[in-house]
Amino acid sequence: MEDLIQTILTQYGYLLYPVILVWTFVEGETVVIITGAIASEGKYNISVEGLALAALAGSFAGDQLYYYIGRRYGTPLLARWPTLGKKVDWAFHLVKTHPVLFILSFRFIYGIRNIAPFVIGISGVSRVRYFILNLIAAAIWAHSFAWGGYWLGRALETWLGDHKWTMLGGFVLAAVIIGGLGYMSQKRKMRAAETTSEPATPAQD
Repeated sequence: MEDLIQTILTQYGYLLYPVILVWTFVEGETVVIITGAIASEGKYNISVEGLALAALAGSFAGDQLYYYIGRRYGTPLLARWPTLGKKVDWAFHLVKTHPVLFILSFRFIYGIRNIAPFVIGISGVSRVRYFILNLIAAAIWAHSFAWGGYWLGRALETWLGDHKWTMLGGFVLAAVIIGGLGYMSQKRKMRAAETTSEPATPAQD
């Protein structure tokens, strides 16, 4: 794995930060943690601060877009996720009761991370308020995981030596498996909900 990473960074290192930006626009922290851990090696030309800034930009831009989609399309959008009713209700409760804290922390809350910007947009939080708080939250999130990955890599190097890469590989594999299982479970629930909501076909004489 180390040889593969070294080859990729040597030949395509100039694409690292754009890839991080695009990746974090769509998804979250796994790639930031792993890249931070790789940066801890010291032999790759990776700036942890550059990594954090790329992750900040991607996460901020993505959640700004999702917020505006929520404002534009409103509650009918939530009908696309009928299985997330309890999570959506919880997110609405949090944004109504603790809007500042919720906007600053939703990136760290498992289960509502992806739907939170839509809910915030629907709930009527002002554009300026969300822009400022989302920027602060993205900066906290990006630096936490970029530097967290860096120090995790340093700790694994101390504890495991060359076996660090096996641990990191296992971490990536586990994240992919968990994400895949979660996606398939969500799809099954959505199909079940669609089947339940379909009107029964009247019997033919």
